[in-house]
Amino acid sequence: MLLGLVLLCGCATGSVSPGMTLLAGINHYQEEMELFGLRSERWPERQRMGDFLKLTFAAALGRSAEFNRLVELDQRKREFMIAVRDSPMPAERVKEMQGEFSKMNEEMGGLKAAVKRQIAAIPVTGEEPKRRAEAIATIGLLTMAIDGFSSPSNPSGGAPVTKVGLYTVREVGDGAAVQTPEGQTYRCSTFVVQDEGAGIKCEPPGGKS
Repeated sequence: MLLGLVLLCGCATGSVSPGMTLLAGINHYQEEMELFGLRSERWPERQRMGDFLKLTFAAALGRSAEFNRLVELDQRKREFMIAVRDSPMPAERVKEMQGEFSKMNEEMGGLKAAVKRQIAAIPVTGEEPKRRAEAIATIGLLTMAIDGFSSPSNPSGGAPVTKVGLYTVREVGDGAAVQTPEGQTYRCSTFVVQDEGAGIKCEPPGGKS
């Protein structure tokens, strides 16, 4: 967690941050898994994507055994789905695999809680208001990304929302809205710098810089 201040600084000037780069990595991983995640011949790409995502997390927040295990379970679940779809199996074996699938989902729930605690532990005190909003947005977006990792899309159809301390963070398109305890709202947009990473920039209430 010593990288916390690095994670959350520099966004207002348009520079990338490890936290937002990690978020971009998680989103890219999930997009690629949707693209070829259920094609049996693409297992080498799935493995490489998982390994790269683990490295991205380690660079941003330090190595996390819980996050690594989360990625491994996601990939194992995909292999299970491919096996059930493509290989004729006795009904008894299918039932066994469904039970293993349920156990994996249960384990993933505990792992997600642990990873979210790691994200929540990032310090944000001592920041100026706009930088604080960018820090809060980063933590909130990462938290929501972990919630949705290897899970079905939001069934309610509403925008994902989470609490970061006394702040409320709502996912809005490619960015976020951060509501302060006083009721003010910062509008935050994410950006990608090619070959460097990703960042976030928040506009203060009223649009003043």
